[in-house]
Amino acid sequence: MARPIPDAASPVKRVRKPRASAAATPPPSPSQPAPPAAPVPPRAWYRHLYVQVLGAILLGGLIGHFFPAFGESLKPLGDGFIKLVKMVIAPVIFLTIVTGIAGMRDLGRVGRVAAKAFGYFLVFSTLALIVGLVVGNLVQPGRGLNIDPASLDPAAVAQYSTAAHETTIIGFLLGVIPDTFVSAFSTGNILQVLFVSVLFGIALAGVGDAGKPVLTFLEAVSSAFFKLVAIVMKAAPIGAFGAFAFTIGAYGIATVANLIALVATFYLTAAIFVIGVLGLVGVANGFSIFKLIRYLKEELLLVLGTSSSEAALPSLLQKMERAGASKSVVGLVVPTGYSFNLDGTNIYMTMAALFIAQALNIDLSLQDQILLLLVAMLSSKGAAGITGAGFITLAATLAVVPSVPIAGMALILGIDRFMSECRALTNFIGNAVATLVVARWEGELDRDALREALDGQPRALAAVPDPAAGPGDDLVVAKD
Repeated sequence: MARPIPDAASPVKRVRKPRASAAATPPPSPSQPAPPAAPVPPRAWYRHLYVQVLGAILLGGLIGHFFPAFGESLKPLGDGFIKLVKMVIAPVIFLTIVTGIAGMRDLGRVGRVAAKAFGYFLVFSTLALIVGLVVGNLVQPGRGLNIDPASLDPAAVAQYSTAAHETTIIGFLLGVIPDTFVSAFSTGNILQVLFVSVLFGIALAGVGDAGKPVLTFLEAVSSAFFKLVAIVMKAAPIGAFGAFAFTIGAYGIATVANLIALVATFYLTAAIFVIGVLGLVGVANGFSIFKLIRYLKEELLLVLGTSSSEAALPSLLQKMERAGASKSVVGLVVPTGYSFNLDGTNIYMTMAALFIAQALNIDLSLQDQILLLLVAMLSSKGAAGITGAGFITLAATLAVVPSVPIAGMALILGIDRFMSECRALTNFIGNAVATLVVARWEGELDRDALREALDGQPRALAAVPDPAAGPGDDLVVAKD
């Protein structure tokens, strides 16, 4: 019988049978579960970053003490590492803030988070000033030095007083606005980067679906930059070694011994503020300040070695996300806090001003001290967390308080470097606490992730759900 010829209008459907693949593996039998993954062996103790940084600090101190000239020559190592970190700070801040704000989809929340953050900054920055003022009056570290004001050398602090006079409120506000969008990144001004980041993040959130491809691209770039940060941090021990060797070689332990009362009082006051004030804040918000310090030990040792809280800024952003704070809150609070939440700098300013007055036998009335407090509240805002900024801010404060001569800053010029370390450590811890508190106030803190992180078992960023994400949103805040 002849096979019928199909109609041209009716295409022939051919069904191809799948070929059996020799390489195909049969599905696992339900009775034979997959073998468990091999446990990841723990890292050797000497491979931990905090151990390497601590060893570098100790070695740098020994070299600076016994071979001071050689220690001073190692300064480029510390400067080079700081420059490496500053190289990535501006883009990291920009990417973190923009992706955080754009991912919120609710601009009202952006304003609410910012308002809560600035409210926290104002209260605790002022409290830090008051603590420094109270302890300075009680301990009186400068009493008994009996230094003649005529013996002071104004030229020693001329550059700081000049920089302070150039800092005005109007100049500060206008300085926040960059000349161009790109110049904010080329100058490395944190406030300018913060300004353009917030504006661009709001604009990206405002365009809706049209901005999704840009947001996806920026999130991918953010992952690459944080990988770059991880590469840069490999050089942290080298930077800490060079910076600390220079500090001890240039200034020497004897410099600290000459004014040990002020240094000890300042460190004690900072410890009281961190453990007492911030510790109570932590208890009220469900975490231990001691566990938080242990969680941030690598970053704190890096800050100690370099005397700069900026050195650990990129790592702090990641650590706060791993601790359960949403990416949007971290992106807003941490960079802003680096300019407006300087607890250590505030303690330093009031205590140093009192020390100078006491050393020169100048009695400051209650009115003078209140004026000092009010001026310090304004002058401390906007000082970036870099070495030397606190000294310039102190000069700006004393310039408005005529009772204390600016030339008196020469008394503490030699030990400012050692006090800068404590300022940076206190500022760093204060910003970490502020981030967790604001995240909790906003309902964007994963308590389980926080507990695991503080107990020494932090999750990878890809496994941390974003508490701010809604239905249909991406539940991953970042990729590790």
